[in-house]
Amino acid sequence: MPSTAEMSSAIEIATRSALEQLFNTVPESFYYCALITTGEGLAPCLAAWSWEALERAVNQSESPAQARAWLQWSWGDSPYLAYGDAFFGPVKELFFKRDAMMRLCTDEESARELDVRLACMASALGNLDAQGLFGSDEQRSAILINAEVSPPDYTNTERALQLNPGGALLDDWLRDCAEPPPA
Repeated sequence: MPSTAEMSSAIEIATRSALEQLFNTVPESFYYCALITTGEGLAPCLAAWSWEALERAVNQSESPAQARAWLQWSWGDSPYLAYGDAFFGPVKELFFKRDAMMRLCTDEESARELDVRLACMASALGNLDAQGLFGSDEQRSAILINAEVSPPDYTNTERALQLNPGGALLDDWLRDCAEPPPA
């Protein structure tokens, strides 16, 4: 079974390749980059939004104010959803190898496995951030990164707080997307 180190490394490599391609071929100002998985812990895909893409989407809407509020953090509506998916082939293989184990798990064990997968995604993003992929100082504070599960839960909030510097962008995401902590 693949180790967490193998999974984190594969996610990091795939994410770096996808984001470098995106950043180098789409001359836009990206403010949101997330790795997304499901509650079943499927292999992640990349979702991203730029301010320019958001403006295009809002301008095509009949209700711009509502569209902006809905679309700003909507990974599912991102025009860059699953961007660079071909880079994630090795990640999918590793996740598939761990899937066989998940089918034999109890609900509690499956939940722990999902936590492992999300931690690997967050670790990969944290490493890329430390390497400067998302810039530094002002440039870094202008982009929100996260490892998210859908449907969303409070762990998305915990990872957003862990992965991002404080500031207006994080405050906006927390206001719009933060799930309440479990009771």
